[in-house]
Amino acid sequence: MALPAPKHDAELAPDPVVEAYKPGVDRTLLRENLRLTTTERAEKMIAALRFAEEVRRSRVKANGA
Repeated sequence: MALPAPKHDAELAPDPVVEAYKPGVDRTLLRENLRLTTTERAEKMIAALRFAEEVRRSRVKANGA
C-alpha cells in the first residue's frame, strides 16, 4: 500500500545564513546549469579544470621553473 504524499503547506521561516548569501549569488547561472544534463555539467567542469591546469602550467613556465 502506498503512503500518502507529504503535504507542503507549511511555511518555512527564511534561514538567515541563506538570506545573507543571496545577494552574492548569480541565480541565472544556477538556472542555466540546472538546465544542463548531468553529462553536460561534468563536461563543463572538466573543461574548466583543463583551463585552470593550462593557466597553472603557463605561470610555472613564465616563472622559469
